[in-house]
Amino acid sequence: MWRLALPALGALLAEPLFLIADSAIVGHLGTAELAGLSVASAVLLNAVMLCIFLAYGTAATVARRAGAGDVRAALTQGIDGIWLAIAIGIALLVVGFPLAPALVDLFGTSAEATPHAVVYLRISLLGVPSMLVVLAATGVMRGLKNTRTPLLAVAVAAAANVVLNLLLVYPAGLGVAGSALGTVLAQTGAAVWLAAVVVRDARAQGAPLRPDRAGVLAAATAGIPLLARTALLRLTLLWMTFVATAQGDVSLASHQIAYTLWFLLSTAPEAFAIAGQAMVGHALGASDRAGARSIAGRAIAWGLGTGLAVAVLLVVLRAAYVPLFTADIAVQDLVWSLAVVVAATQPVGATVYVLDAVLIAAGDGRYLAVTMFAAFAVFLPLAALVLATDAGVVALWWALVAWLLARLVTITWRYRSGAWLRVGATV
Repeated sequence: MWRLALPALGALLAEPLFLIADSAIVGHLGTAELAGLSVASAVLLNAVMLCIFLAYGTAATVARRAGAGDVRAALTQGIDGIWLAIAIGIALLVVGFPLAPALVDLFGTSAEATPHAVVYLRISLLGVPSMLVVLAATGVMRGLKNTRTPLLAVAVAAAANVVLNLLLVYPAGLGVAGSALGTVLAQTGAAVWLAAVVVRDARAQGAPLRPDRAGVLAAATAGIPLLARTALLRLTLLWMTFVATAQGDVSLASHQIAYTLWFLLSTAPEAFAIAGQAMVGHALGASDRAGARSIAGRAIAWGLGTGLAVAVLLVVLRAAYVPLFTADIAVQDLVWSLAVVVAATQPVGATVYVLDAVLIAAGDGRYLAVTMFAAFAVFLPLAALVLATDAGVVALWWALVAWLLARLVTITWRYRSGAWLRVGATV
């Protein structure tokens, strides 16, 4: 589990590091620029993360087939997933580019932040196909218990992103546009790298490389429950950004920093979720129920432990990291308070992430979609109350804690029931 989890952790750090680099660099341009980045990132991440099934769904199906001993079929499924990623990425680019101003306006963005948000979003959309290919190719490799190659690719991309952003934002004088362009170039390089590795492995196993209509449609159909689950998850986070925007640019900038920290810290337990998913998928594919349950239990324990550890560090080290994001004292004061709430989310969220991954490996996407709807039903009125009473961004983040607790209760019940222990190459 550690052999898979440690490289997975490094790979997971890439996307938060992309966002942290952008936030830190753009944050020193001004509060309006950082607020614009917050809105554009919310739109972009919601679009891309709706397609997270390309990673988790693909990993689950590939792991099951590989666990059953059919590596060729596993890679065939993976190739279909990559073609699906390309198709979806191009569609999002074509639709999103002309709609960028309207999408930004949906958040009620201030006049000062709007131009920065539109510029960042339009340029970033050029990298969406690459981002989705990275998701799909990473899913293939996770399913084959290879988490080292994604680590290497995204580590190089993350380093390149920092260098490119610094050069394009300041010496080149491109501002927010330079930050977006640097990230697009880095993501495209990672996509080419990972896709080439999957193609090489597919050729070695004699798996077809051309898009198979039936296979691509099957991958899309299998991903529908996970898409619904993720849509509800992203709707929750999107609503958070909307409520934070209504509180003003200071609250929105503070929310962006808090979200960046939350996203980054979730990678530690998520690494054990990924390792657990691959191992549980292999065990279920090999018809080993006892092994699957044992693996899941270990993954949950390690995930919870890391969640507790990062929660403590988040509170203790506040004075060190808060000034790195902004020089605005008002924003710093809010982030100081938000750090406590973000810390409270860590142990609960860590357990949820691992349980989610275990149930995805078991093909329990429909159940996860239903439970996500129940959690959204808990969160929505609480967030609406914050908006109506102008309670502030700290109260908004406590509403997120309630959302996580609702997810924890429903997913834990399913796990303890054992109904997810369905074996075989497919579900």
